[in-house]
Amino acid sequence: MTGVRLCIIQRQREIIRRLCTSVEGGKNPSRETVDAMKTNFKKIIILLLLTALAGGGFYSYKIKEQVPKNLLLLYGNVDIRQVQLAFQENGRLEKLYVQEGDRVKKGDLLAEIDAVRYTANLNKARADLAAQQQVVKRMKAGSRPQEIARAGADVRAWKARFKDAGITLHRLQRLVKKQATSQQKVDDAATAYQAAKEGLEAARQALELIRIGPREEDIAAAVAKEQAVKSVVIRAEKELADTKLHAPVTGVIRDRIMEPGDMAFPNTPVLTLARTNPLWIRVYVPETDLGKIVPGMQADVSTDSYPDKIYRGWIGYISPTAEFTPKNVETAALRTRLVYQARIFVCNPADELRLGMPATVQIDLLQKKTKGPISRQNVCPDS
Repeated sequence: MTGVRLCIIQRQREIIRRLCTSVEGGKNPSRETVDAMKTNFKKIIILLLLTALAGGGFYSYKIKEQVPKNLLLLYGNVDIRQVQLAFQENGRLEKLYVQEGDRVKKGDLLAEIDAVRYTANLNKARADLAAQQQVVKRMKAGSRPQEIARAGADVRAWKARFKDAGITLHRLQRLVKKQATSQQKVDDAATAYQAAKEGLEAARQALELIRIGPREEDIAAAVAKEQAVKSVVIRAEKELADTKLHAPVTGVIRDRIMEPGDMAFPNTPVLTLARTNPLWIRVYVPETDLGKIVPGMQADVSTDSYPDKIYRGWIGYISPTAEFTPKNVETAALRTRLVYQARIFVCNPADELRLGMPATVQIDLLQKKTKGPISRQNVCPDS
């Protein structure tokens, strides 16, 4: 490799010397000389490219020699999940309590929209529910004693009328036989007697209904309406609660998309929340190494930011398909270039790893392969 470089350097010096000699003699270089120099420059460029390729191959070979055969070395970047936070209701954004980079815990209040309309709807629904509850209570309690007493008094009054109408009718019937009264009066008395009889029967039926109370069907209908109004109240309470945006998980605020005064809609994110757990390294495994690893195998992760620190991790996911779809017809050499995405979940107790950070993963291929899913607590007891 050193001899090739010396040869190229000597050739460059010779060409420069010839060119300088021509210029110093005050002569323009001939066309043959120029063509010869162009040819020589092309040769030099080709030699330089060959040297670079040979050097890269030699460096790659040396790197592979330094990695033990029982270790699989992979390179990737730190990756996390992100949540687009939005309100479930429409409204004008009133308050934002967080900035980019703020750490929040699950349940923390992040933002609020105008809640006047939702508060009014809830108050109305609660008033309707209170009114319907009183209706149900009244129907289940039945008639009041005073109502029963009044109905009994009506029955007694009709009894008196009925008795008086009967006496009057009998008296007139005797008088009409003696031609002491007219038949019209007898007919009127008979009509009054029949009306009193019907009125007495109606009063007795009304008393019976009051004593029995409302019908079961009416009570059931009132109870059903009460349940419907309760559902309206629950919905109104949920709509009012949705005017406040809470953190669904623990994480870090990455983007503050909206500002107070903007109109918020259910399909428009207000904040972007980056989850700090789980956290993984996204790597790509060559097809030739795919059969050497399985989910659950432990791994060591290192970064350029903390070169002396090793983070514990494990293989949590291996893609069942190649990252890029190959052509229909592939040669044996091209098939070995396919890569598969894998996720190396990693412990981050000191919260040092950041999204997109380059990382190096080492997997011991001689370790005992686990069966079934691995628990995070087993690998990261301190996190």
